[in-house]
Amino acid sequence: MPQTDELPTPRGPARVATDLPTGPPTAVLALGHGAGGDVDAPDLLALRDAAAGAGLVVARVTQPYRVAGRRAPAPAGHLDEAWTAVLAVLRERHPGVPLLVGGRSSGARVACRTARAVGAAGVVALAFPLHPPGRPERSRASELATGLPTLVVNGDRDPFGVPEPGPAVRVVTRPGERHDLRGDPTGTAAAVRDWLRERGWARP
Repeated sequence: MPQTDELPTPRGPARVATDLPTGPPTAVLALGHGAGGDVDAPDLLALRDAAAGAGLVVARVTQPYRVAGRRAPAPAGHLDEAWTAVLAVLRERHPGVPLLVGGRSSGARVACRTARAVGAAGVVALAFPLHPPGRPERSRASELATGLPTLVVNGDRDPFGVPEPGPAVRVVTRPGERHDLRGDPTGTAAAVRDWLRERGWARP
């Protein structure tokens, strides 16, 4: 069972569910949820299981607006501010190992926008919403350009689009999957775990 506690942020308390690996951790992976969702989304749970099983501390972070019972997301600046406050505590709790940030959809955007500021070593972006549905001209591709090693896992039927790979950005496209990545969450998690191992952040 995860250890769950609430941490103060400038935008109200955030909730953190932390799963610890067996043995010394290889890295910390912080994961955020989608705009109207929660940290129990199938892809996040599957990734939690795969990453913790491969030696990582996995912390799933619920934003203050969701802790307060609201479904409508807070403004981007508020999300980033709360996330940054939580990540500062996670770094103190788990020193001496790389910090990786990520999440699904809105949570992936927050992780990308703040990755440099929180001192992350890499980014995992599940279902990155490249643009609003039907609005490809409103691209958010610039948020992925952190310069850090980044893995994007999107479904090929995602109405929010699929990002293009870049110098530090690897894109894995999951056939038949839509934005929720519910078809094969175990396969999605395995793709992330393989990348983490390749980077030296997970046990073989």
